[in-house]
Amino acid sequence: MGEVTPPTPIPFRKVLVANRGEIAVRIFRTLRALGIRSVAVYSDADAKARHVSEADEAVSIGGSEPGESYLSIDAVVHAARASRADAVHPGYGFLSERADFARACESAGIVFVGPPAAVLEATGDKLGVKARVAKAGVPVIPGPLGPVGESASALEAAAKETGFPMLLKAIGGGGGRGLRRVDRSSDLGPAAESARREAGGAFGDARLYAEALILPARHVEVQILVDARGEVRVLGDRDCSLQRRHQKVIEEAPAPDLSADTRRTLHAAAVTAARALGYRNAGTCEFLVDPKGRAYFLEVNRRIQVEHPVTEAIFGIDLVEWQLRVAAGQPLPPDGTWTSHGHAVEARVCAEDPSKGFLPASGSIVRLEEPRGPGIRVDGGFATGKDVPPYYDSMLMKIIAFAETRAGAMARLDAALAETAVLGVATNIWFLRRLLAEPDVRAARLSTDHLDVHADRLADPGPIPVEALLLAAGIDAKLSSLKAAAKGSVGVRSSRPPDPWVTLTGWRLSSDGGAS
Repeated sequence: MGEVTPPTPIPFRKVLVANRGEIAVRIFRTLRALGIRSVAVYSDADAKARHVSEADEAVSIGGSEPGESYLSIDAVVHAARASRADAVHPGYGFLSERADFARACESAGIVFVGPPAAVLEATGDKLGVKARVAKAGVPVIPGPLGPVGESASALEAAAKETGFPMLLKAIGGGGGRGLRRVDRSSDLGPAAESARREAGGAFGDARLYAEALILPARHVEVQILVDARGEVRVLGDRDCSLQRRHQKVIEEAPAPDLSADTRRTLHAAAVTAARALGYRNAGTCEFLVDPKGRAYFLEVNRRIQVEHPVTEAIFGIDLVEWQLRVAAGQPLPPDGTWTSHGHAVEARVCAEDPSKGFLPASGSIVRLEEPRGPGIRVDGGFATGKDVPPYYDSMLMKIIAFAETRAGAMARLDAALAETAVLGVATNIWFLRRLLAEPDVRAARLSTDHLDVHADRLADPGPIPVEALLLAAGIDAKLSSLKAAAKGSVGVRSSRPPDPWVTLTGWRLSSDGGAS
């Protein structure tokens, strides 16, 4: 059953999107459909970026470094005032979970499209959140519900509660920074010192907490929406187990091969957590699920997620639209209005070289072709002729495939990746296709450590495309052949990484038909 759009119009004339790249372009799409004017902000490096050209208005906010532009609260709020925006949508990353940014918007009389500042403040301490949801009865990962002291005895006491292996985690942040695995007592001191140093530099907060390391485990998250009255709606679940260095690579909805009891437990725990935290707007409750189906709460993400399109695909709704409606004070529809069907899988296409440790790539995109076809959606932030700056996240686009079955969605996604061409910068497209072909992935035998265990094998680029060899020999290959090479998976096998032939990074056709 699809969504019945409420007849009440959204009372925003103009919304500023405090972000860039694919998420900014994606939010503009919803604003355009709703008849709401959009405002882009851009740094010096993004002056000619795709998101700037797709907005109704655009405002420069400073230098290329994030701290001079997208992370500058004063610059973004000034842009919102100057453009007379009614609301600000932060997207994800940058300022999206900053309570001080939400409060600055509220103080300026601008609606912040996300949790109110008070909610962001109350949920900003991951350890505090864990303690609150545990008190409400939500199952959490074993470990002390307080910061770990710096002394050797404090570390040993924490290890007694978690057992080995254990994780030391930064209280003030995430993304794998300030995170250390500890397998034995003798490693506690060095690991804690290293984690504190990294956490202090990254987040200005060197405090750590300890948790048991649950392996093997799946990373399963539950999408929630909560309106101003506190009404909670669960919009299914997603599996995000395929991660590299704690960054998600492929996501899907619904989470496959979960028992009905485990799914009910996850959804009920998400509702309990949302109510215990006084949560509002869109959010995601993240869990680990062990092989016995036991769920453990990880954290709540207080923004739209990168992987939200797979939920939109199976429910037939627009989550950004509902973020706007909730921010405007509108109620959610009755429970049971939204139901799901089918399966959706998303792959993150990034400018990076898997054969070089996933080194981020930058440069000019000589040619970009996105896939099309039934059941395929592309959320992209770049186009032919646009630059990929070195200052920001490396994601170029997300490709989402929907079908009635998981096998059908996986096949469509692989075909869509094969039809995607990016020339001028290295990408992970071939790596994504190889990951999708893994027998364990096909069979939904998913675990958060899959990429860590198989990283070397999966990141070996393998064959050199024939077209690349012809190009290197000075033969005038047509651009269509270059496109085939960018997709290519056939050719001459090399025992060493075929740099630069697999990715064709930096190669283009010059005016005389040669390579430069």
